[in-house]
Amino acid sequence: MTAIVSRPLIRRLRLSPTLSAYIARQYSMWFLAYFTGLVGVILLVSTVDLLDRLASRDASLGIVLRMVMLKLPYLSQEVMPFTVLFAGLSCFWKLTRSHELVITRAAGISVWQILLPVLGVATLVGILTVSLLNPVASILLGRFEQMEAKYIRNEGSSLAVSSTGVWLRQADANGQSVIHALRATHEPLVLHDVIVFQFEDEDRFVGRIDATRAVLEPGRWVLFEAWHTQPGGPADFAKRLEVESNLTREKILDSFAPPETISFWSLPGFIALLTEAGFSAVRHKLQFHRLLATPVLLTAMVLLAATFSLRPQRRGRVALIILSGVLAGFLLYFLSNFVFALGLSARIPVVLAAWTPAGVCMMLGVATLLHLEDG
Repeated sequence: MTAIVSRPLIRRLRLSPTLSAYIARQYSMWFLAYFTGLVGVILLVSTVDLLDRLASRDASLGIVLRMVMLKLPYLSQEVMPFTVLFAGLSCFWKLTRSHELVITRAAGISVWQILLPVLGVATLVGILTVSLLNPVASILLGRFEQMEAKYIRNEGSSLAVSSTGVWLRQADANGQSVIHALRATHEPLVLHDVIVFQFEDEDRFVGRIDATRAVLEPGRWVLFEAWHTQPGGPADFAKRLEVESNLTREKILDSFAPPETISFWSLPGFIALLTEAGFSAVRHKLQFHRLLATPVLLTAMVLLAATFSLRPQRRGRVALIILSGVLAGFLLYFLSNFVFALGLSARIPVVLAAWTPAGVCMMLGVATLLHLEDG
């Protein structure tokens, strides 16, 4: 009778604050160790890669190190799910090996109560990653892109989108032109309500063209219903006027600020600007929802780690279990890239593409742990 009565009482036990703090501290130590190690590996690999890419360029070691440090926060953000996964695998494996979790569960504490402090740490890491690390990483990555364009690709940005419309800059044999349009359609690329400012020797203004629309064709812009004005002369009207151009549709679309260089807090406004200007904002919407799903993804990685490392350990199978967890993490990475590619190609909705990896991982982890708990 005593056993029958005491069993429900034991099941109602809650994880003590002391034990919760201990588990959270153990996980945090593993997380910091793996994060430091991965950042160190990234730093070394990035330095070697940039030294190789800039070997034939006029770039000093100081420039290489500066570019590495500018890109490091972004790469650190990208490996955050793996850091959470590896830290979870190691933490749970150590606690299971030392029988601390076995004793805790024997006292009536459920798996979910044990996971709660770790899930809390992972959620906090996800929130800090999105709200603090991402804004810093996006700004520094933008500066890295500028240096990469200068020292590696030998080109600069040719497009900007603002609340006043679309601005393009192009160079030709006669000088440079700055093109402004209130809006655009990108398939095919047509600019509406266009003004072309023409310059020679980079800074001497030589003319202005006002047109209702401009269509990009190979090697030229074709302007319709255009008024051409030159300093000190009358305006000339032409139903069709051609202006040389070295731009292509691909160059223009690639000149947009990459979504990774825009802060999480600034993405909604930039998406609105792109939509208003008439360009596709699929890449930026996908990035926004991907960042929004980061805390959920990190908690799902904790559940994934728990499914592999909370099982009773048998001799000779520990390495196999840990390896299976690592392979599952990489499989999730490739699944994420595949789903993101489908989202970018508009084959599936952007929201579905961004949230699928976190959702699938969360459901698999919860289902496996429910089976483990009931078993």
